[in-house]
Amino acid sequence: MRVPLSWLREYVDLPAGETGRDVAAKLVDAGLEVETVVPLGGGGLRGPLVVGQVLTIEELEGFRKPIRFCTVDVGRANDTGEPQEIVCGARNFSVGDKVVVVLPGAVLPGDFAIASRKTYGRTSHGMICSGDELGMGDDGGHGIIVLPPEHEVGTDAIELLELVDEVLDIDITPDRGYCMSMRGVAREVATAYGLPLRDPALLDVPAPNSYGYPVKIDDPSGCDRFTARTVTGLDPDARSPIWLTRRLQKAGMRPISLAVDVTNYVMLELGQPLHAYDRSRIEGTIGVRRAEQGEKFTTLDGVKRTLDAEDLVITDNSGPIGLAGVMGGANTEIADSVTDPETGAVTGTTDVVIEAAHFDSVSISRTARRLKLSSEASKRFERGVDPQAAAAAAQRTVDLLVLLAGGTAEAGVTEVAAPGAPRTIAMAADHPDRVAGMEYGRETVVRRLQEIGCDVYGQDELVVTVPSWRPDLAEPNDLAEEVIRLEGYGNLPSTLPQVPSGRGLTARQQLHRRVGRALAGAGYVEALSYPFIGEGVFDQLQLPAHDASRQVVKLVNPISEEEPALRTTLLPGLLGALRRNDSRGSHDLALFETGSVFRAGAQPGVAVRLPVDRRPTDEEIATLNAALPAQPRYAAVVLAGAREQAGWWGKGRPADWADAVQAARALAVEAGAELVVRQGQYGPWHPGRCAELLVTLDGVETVIGHAGELHPRVVKAMGLPARTSAMELDLDRLAAAGGEALQAPRISSFPVATQDVALIVDASVPASAVEAALRKGAGPLLESLRLFDVFTGEQVGEGKKSLAYALRFRAADRTLTAEESTAARDAAVALAGERTGAVLRGA
Repeated sequence: MRVPLSWLREYVDLPAGETGRDVAAKLVDAGLEVETVVPLGGGGLRGPLVVGQVLTIEELEGFRKPIRFCTVDVGRANDTGEPQEIVCGARNFSVGDKVVVVLPGAVLPGDFAIASRKTYGRTSHGMICSGDELGMGDDGGHGIIVLPPEHEVGTDAIELLELVDEVLDIDITPDRGYCMSMRGVAREVATAYGLPLRDPALLDVPAPNSYGYPVKIDDPSGCDRFTARTVTGLDPDARSPIWLTRRLQKAGMRPISLAVDVTNYVMLELGQPLHAYDRSRIEGTIGVRRAEQGEKFTTLDGVKRTLDAEDLVITDNSGPIGLAGVMGGANTEIADSVTDPETGAVTGTTDVVIEAAHFDSVSISRTARRLKLSSEASKRFERGVDPQAAAAAAQRTVDLLVLLAGGTAEAGVTEVAAPGAPRTIAMAADHPDRVAGMEYGRETVVRRLQEIGCDVYGQDELVVTVPSWRPDLAEPNDLAEEVIRLEGYGNLPSTLPQVPSGRGLTARQQLHRRVGRALAGAGYVEALSYPFIGEGVFDQLQLPAHDASRQVVKLVNPISEEEPALRTTLLPGLLGALRRNDSRGSHDLALFETGSVFRAGAQPGVAVRLPVDRRPTDEEIATLNAALPAQPRYAAVVLAGAREQAGWWGKGRPADWADAVQAARALAVEAGAELVVRQGQYGPWHPGRCAELLVTLDGVETVIGHAGELHPRVVKAMGLPARTSAMELDLDRLAAAGGEALQAPRISSFPVATQDVALIVDASVPASAVEAALRKGAGPLLESLRLFDVFTGEQVGEGKKSLAYALRFRAADRTLTAEESTAARDAAVALAGERTGAVLRGA
């Protein structure tokens, strides 16, 4: 919401020296988000800038574009009274028109100094200005400003066009919909300064009667109030005055025509969206109903749209004439004025019907989102519009049309309203005190609630009647928030909780830190992603239809409709980060992330709302936790490009599946867990280059993740670099398989005994199975075991492979003899042969 300071002063008598930044600071203290204060004309604008009248126009020939040499009457502004000679390339003005002229010595926005200069063979003493050159914004014409004829020659155009001002750009949060109007912001400013408010909605409005324009509402739940007023005899040639167009431009809206500009102006002023229909194009009674499924309708932007049965439409006897709360229809659009070249007669819309209605916010929001048609009206209805302001907004529109277009307001007033009562909230007088942790007292609470428009009754137990423009106030905590923000968040006491000494980080937290340090030390860069995904990503990852990862928890109000679910895997976010960085020229990438994933339960729980004025009970906390989805913590890495760079030291090496597996091993070391790696096959990974990661939990081997190279189809679907590798595992299960505390390595003073063995096994036997048998058979003397060679060929036979292992033996209390190390090796080989059919190579 863009709020011009000059307009704001109409409703609040701010101190004379108060600047836009001063007002912004007050609003920020009151809880509004003022993003910036934009100075208009403050960038060095300096006159003389005056109203001039074009006397003559000479077309200059011989140039690539049309050039005109003009003489302009600027009165005594040039100190001579003689016509000013100016060269101009614009074509949208004629002899006799009033224009804006900047004379030599002036400075325009952007520190653009004006001087006499020779151009196109003539000397130009100044410039005829467009709106863009003066920083006025878009007027729809993109040409020279042509002023109404009533403005006198020589008048100061800086004051006339209100070029010097300050505009507050306020980001309106969903719970502050009333601030999407000058009325709402002015109320906040008046409260912040302790000044009275001149409410622009306090108008004398005639009572509804039976001879207004006929209206029928078929869906009262979607439209609980509809006001219709009629104005006839409008001058089709009437134009919006400068003050009106300038306020629209400062507020970020483009002037269109008088009738449309007036409805937009009143919407900005009072927050009530309005629509003007050409009465001659309406057939019969105006109605409000739900659209028929598949019904077609062309909106004002010329787009033919297919409607849904949930959409709310405004109709007449011919069908839809407006998409309620979103956009009007092309079939009842206000007609542009047209001048007959022969007679000079002007034709256009002369009679209009004004609509000021109140629509259901959820219905409008759904329609605008589904059609991707966000309008100024829909933005306001989505956040909540004051239903009591409809009649005042319609009256204000009628008054302006009569004043500016010479129309006549018909006596008929239509107002169809569903019965309703003011909303009341019961609240203990000390409830804000308990929420804030400080004492305000009853008088302060009552005063602050009255300042925002509430009626308050009672002593210890207050009964608060909420104003119609605050639909966000629904319970005592909302009222407490109002008291706290108006008293100042900065005045809340800062109290740190008392933490028992000696506790430090939990074992889970310590593991997460070690994991991050280990991966960072291995050359990975941490990339944090949003925990939201779209279900289409599971198809890209080639996950089967029955996969547990497809069972997602969906958000009721997601940030993006394309990602409405909570993630069940870290890979989409990490792979997205890898794809973005690769597309921007960073091709050698190694990224990691640790974070929670969300697993849907068999039955979705219903969360309870915890109190904020006291500590929740253990039962309340347990009930809330039981309703939440399981949130195990995962760790994942992705790699692409070079893992080791080439240089004078030698050749580089590309990242591959083995690096992903090694990342998993590094995490297992940090967790103190024994990780089993064997060949596997799962969704996004290449079936021949996928490792299954297992740990032993409660005596049972459990799969906790996978690592390897991604499937080429996944790489193509997600736009990833070729041969991208990834690893993902359940960090909580890995920790559960580890020891209570990570043991530091011990350095023995006794020598190591190394024994190498080469075993021949069937090609289908996993190396991990052979390794497990060797470890078991070697016994406690085995310190480490490493696979250092895999060989296939004629020497070992068809369908066979040779696995060469280095076994290191060491005793903690003595030097091993050759017989002891050999016996341990032989026992390992024997058990491997028994379990896997392995035989010593060369035996």
